[in-house]
Amino acid sequence: MTPPPGADSTRDRIVAAATAEFARHGIAGARIERIAKAARTSKERLYAYFRSKEELYATVAAAELTAVAEATRLDPTDLPAYAGRLHDYFSAHPDRLRLMSWGRLELSPDPDAADDPVRATVRHKTEQLRLAQRAGRLDPSWDPLDVLVLLNQLATAWAGQPEFLPADEESRAAFLAARRAAVVRAVQRLFPAATD
Repeated sequence: MTPPPGADSTRDRIVAAATAEFARHGIAGARIERIAKAARTSKERLYAYFRSKEELYATVAAAELTAVAEATRLDPTDLPAYAGRLHDYFSAHPDRLRLMSWGRLELSPDPDAADDPVRATVRHKTEQLRLAQRAGRLDPSWDPLDVLVLLNQLATAWAGQPEFLPADEESRAAFLAARRAAVVRAVQRLFPAATD
């Protein structure tokens, strides 16, 4: 990972090492010693950047949320295509789905945390859906949060099922293409794309 110009490469190495560690072991199982070693730094230097393992995880999770948003772009008027992009992203990066799942499993949500990146992302996306409903571009009978949760669950279902993936690359590509088509078809039936 090449750090952006002006970025502190030690911090970037810590975040990259932590991303891999959290995806592999979760928050409770992650070890600061392994992260520091993989980042080619000391524990003390790591703690100069991040006060705790939870703070480091929050930084990693916020970066992943940004990466997902940039790679998949929510279009409330074409939710089937969005579901396909989500499916593609997490099928290509199942470790990133695990990374985000660990946070949901291991961290207690703080309802008073105004700066929680997951809640901020959900608020932003549900507001986009709500605006599409008001504009007559999305069925208003659905609660926007239900739309978002159902959509995410359908789109990520196969990324969380690696035991079904064929071993050889050609069969795997055909299998994932068929699963993607099923996801898009299911979302199309629930939330049809708006037509002009």
